[in-house]
Amino acid sequence: MSNLDDRDLETPRESRLPLDHPLRQLILEAHSSALARNEDGYVDPGTGWWVFSAAYLTERQVCCLSGCRHCPYAD
Repeated sequence: MSNLDDRDLETPRESRLPLDHPLRQLILEAHSSALARNEDGYVDPGTGWWVFSAAYLTERQVCCLSGCRHCPYAD
């Protein structure tokens, strides 16, 4: 799958980051900061795991089908 979705890179699909997620704002801030610094991703504030940014995933030019939080590709 390699068709980019219509969303901007800042906005994750709601199914990947629900609106009522308790850390949604912190996650969005971490992602936005990674995008602004041109970094590949950020450390998730809840789990401590590495999360790829939408920009990094776009550069890969193909969806890996792993359910990435910021996947820019259409399902």
